Amino acid sequence: MADEGQQLDEGVADLAFRRIRGDIIAGTLPPGRKLKLDTLKAQYGASVSTLREILNRLASESLIVAEGQRGFEVAPASAENLLEVADLRLLLESHAIRLSLASGDLDWEGRVVAAHHKLSVIEAQLLRGEIERTAQWVRYDFTFHNALISACGSQTLLALHASVFDRFIRYHMLAASFRGADVMSDHKALFELAMERNADAIVAKLATHIRSGVDYVLSTGRI
Repeated sequence: MADEGQQLDEGVADLAFRRIRGDIIAGTLPPGRKLKLDTLKAQYGASVSTLREILNRLASESLIVAEGQRGFEVAPASAENLLEVADLRLLLESHAIRLSLASGDLDWEGRVVAAHHKLSVIEAQLLRGEIERTAQWVRYDFTFHNALISACGSQTLLALHASVFDRFIRYHMLAASFRGADVMSDHKALFELAMERNADAIVAKLATHIRSGVDYVLSTGRI
């Protein structure tokens, strides 16, 4: 019975962690929001002690700021932080994609092809004005970029990239709009260069892709 209770507690904690983290990325919990434990307990169904552990984990990802005795709040958003996150994403993704292109096999190619197909379908729907697809696009955007680097051979690198990617995507969610045809064109170019195994060209394209994303977010005036 004790083991069952422990597994239940761990399940609740994992679910609460994923929900809180997802709400921060999506902007449901906006930058600067004070996170009161009693309110979170009612909203996410986890104990206060579990919530403290969750918030400390999220603080280690820089998604939450721990304020000592004053508690916790969602990390603020700023142009300076966006640029820092973009630089870190570019550093990690460039390294991982070079490794992936060098060792990717037929299964890797299949993952990239499938991920790009799904992403391009969603992007075409967004271009037709189906803005309700934005959250779905965010998921497929990550899936595509993750597929590109999935043969890098390092789970640590993949996990770190995923965390930084989410921090980058949070700014796109705060911008609350889709970047348009340019981002779809970028993804097609990245896909084609990946299939050609052209490491130098894909890293250069990735750099312009990420910088364009930063410029777009800042142009919305929401940060």
